[in-house]
Amino acid sequence: MLKIGLIGCGKAGQAVASALQGEPDLALRWIARRTKPRDLDECCPAGLPVVGLDQIDLADWLDEHPVDALIDFSGPDAVHLYGEEVRRRRLILVTAISAYSEADLAYIRSLGESARVMSSPNITLGINFLILAARLLREIAPHADIAILEEHFRDKPEISGTARKIAESLDLEDASITSLRLGGIVGHHEVVFGFPYQTVRLSHDSIRREAFGTGAAFAVRELAKQVGPGYFSFEDLLMQRMRTQWLQA
Repeated sequence: MLKIGLIGCGKAGQAVASALQGEPDLALRWIARRTKPRDLDECCPAGLPVVGLDQIDLADWLDEHPVDALIDFSGPDAVHLYGEEVRRRRLILVTAISAYSEADLAYIRSLGESARVMSSPNITLGINFLILAARLLREIAPHADIAILEEHFRDKPEISGTARKIAESLDLEDASITSLRLGGIVGHHEVVFGFPYQTVRLSHDSIRREAFGTGAAFAVRELAKQVGPGYFSFEDLLMQRMRTQWLQA
């Protein structure tokens, strides 16, 4: 049984907490936020302690409430509050933040020198499988026309970090991305390949935010299997799992 600490309790964090509590081999022990909420019912599943990172000594908290892994669905600055404890304690870290700066990412990669770390702007299994499939199709047909469509809820301000990751994986510029903001869409990503006489569409829809929790659980399990420290992408973990399956077939 892997013991988990969750960082962040916004809409995504609440959904992840709910999903993790349904995983029989994982035990969500506590939730941490930048600041402790006045009303714990805003974000806390019944019975779980919620703490504010600004109100505790994290080293003391981890001594008293030890975990095997941290899962971060908060914001890009939080990693600098807990990162050294990840390094010192060699904790598993799964972070699903899409707005990291290059300096943030360099710091997270440095944690992989001591701990097992995975960072991905989108942590759903489906979207990462889509990326692998799109890369394979791009390699088979390098001259196809390619466009990326991303749709999200009305108030999402920036271009989807996932769409940017898809574009980067296919050696495309951000100009290839079309963004739509409509109602309460959780997330839709589509890669369109235009061939002579045919069109191929690879698409993924996030129906509920609990899908992020399912992906985080997969990542924690796969990181736990690694024999030593390292920095991984979700694609790395997915490819390792697929290779294992192919060898067993």
